[in-house]
Amino acid sequence: MPMYDYIYGTNDKCSDSLYESSLEQEEEKPDAIHLTHLTSLDSIYHLRLGFASLSSHPLSSRFYLVLMKPITLIISFLLTYFSSRTFVFERNRFGDITLHSHLLPKLSYHYKSQQQKETINKMIETAILEAEKKDVRVVSLGLLNQGEELNGYGEMYVRKYPKLKIRIVDGSSLAAAVVVHSIPAGTREVLFRGQITKVARAIVISLCQSGIKVMVIREEEHCMLAGFISGGCKENLVLSTNYSPMIWLVGDGLSKEEQKMAKKGTLFLPISQFPPNQLRKDCFYHTTPAMIIPKSAQNIDSCENWLGRRVMSAWRVGGIVHALEGWEEHECGLDLPMVNPPRVWEAALRNGFKPLVLPSLETKGLEN
Repeated sequence: MPMYDYIYGTNDKCSDSLYESSLEQEEEKPDAIHLTHLTSLDSIYHLRLGFASLSSHPLSSRFYLVLMKPITLIISFLLTYFSSRTFVFERNRFGDITLHSHLLPKLSYHYKSQQQKETINKMIETAILEAEKKDVRVVSLGLLNQGEELNGYGEMYVRKYPKLKIRIVDGSSLAAAVVVHSIPAGTREVLFRGQITKVARAIVISLCQSGIKVMVIREEEHCMLAGFISGGCKENLVLSTNYSPMIWLVGDGLSKEEQKMAKKGTLFLPISQFPPNQLRKDCFYHTTPAMIIPKSAQNIDSCENWLGRRVMSAWRVGGIVHALEGWEEHECGLDLPMVNPPRVWEAALRNGFKPLVLPSLETKGLEN
């Protein structure tokens, strides 16, 4: 209400009812929720709730943030230790569905703490149950919220609440499909290095079935992967000490020493949620599994962590596609059936998502 209207009594009383009715409007109900978390201290400012000048660019270190370290520590302490629930920090539209992104106020290092795991699982469980009450159709688990040691890629919640109507999606199928389709055509061999995750297993199985040799350096990794491959495809999984392949599939656990063993011009393809340290200037580093979103997507004005504008992680896109397609099954856990990667890949393309090819790779012709 303008001040002088209030002083002289000239305000229009009819507007009062409109104002009161606007306050009584129901809260927007999302069709899908993506549950993520903070990665580093500086990522606090990278959210849409932080600085627009930062959130509109991929997450990176800025010199002036070092000067703000004391303030950052205070904010992170208050946020992570006194906030006991998730909250909405972004709202988007994809065609006929509404997507909300919820932030779990924990940093990446909290997920390595045994003391924090129970708290984190409780927060995720509460978020899922609250979404269930609101008739949300899909909740996707981003970053470490789907950790195997944390909750078994979300399977813990499905087993605890077998009558859940909401569908839990870890996005592994699309992440695996994105990596497989990022491998240049004509590739005959790749080197696998990193932790053996659900995504890693799916990628290795797909490549071996396609006749591409997967070189594994460590014997224990070879034994673990061989147990998931059947028939004659096993011969394409090779235990080797050869670092010569020009395509490396890298997950968490890749060491600096191993990167130094790569040949000049090697393409590093991340298969995990987090990118490797880019130590080699004479090699190429792809982004973590991601896709370009449709032009019709609305309210996309910030970057998702280290990804570029209008690019989303495959795990997040997997949840969106699940909602768009109206699929009824869960996609989570190791024991539950995995959604067919080709099926979810084709569905993503059909809904307007596009593969992400880096300009540097196009220039060098590595995509062919």
